[in-house]
Amino acid sequence: MADATSITSGNLIAAEKVNGTNVYNPAGDKLGSVEDIMIDKVSGKAIYAVMSFGGFLGMGEKHHPLPWASLKYDTSKDGYVVNLDKRMLEGAPSYDRDADFRWTPDYGRSVDKYYGVPTYWM
Repeated sequence: MADATSITSGNLIAAEKVNGTNVYNPAGDKLGSVEDIMIDKVSGKAIYAVMSFGGFLGMGEKHHPLPWASLKYDTSKDGYVVNLDKRMLEGAPSYDRDADFRWTPDYGRSVDKYYGVPTYWM
């Protein structure tokens, strides 16, 4: 019997297959790659994609939560496109890859505000 990660159907994909997918800006510049997905426990909807950005060989790398709705999948790039440039991303909410990070509603609201999307957090 096949496990869930080996099954593909239309637009559905297993979360572990999304990890590592490249993220580009509209100009085609690679910004980083998806490291993780933050999912609402109750609705099951993806709320944020956590993208790795910067650093060299994993050193100094930052994690940037991006509102899931801001990502558009581009089949020609086999990756996601987000309407950002590197300069905007450098000022975006982020946390160090190796830091002991705790997600809070205030942090989530700051992410939503930065990207100008309706806040997930009540």
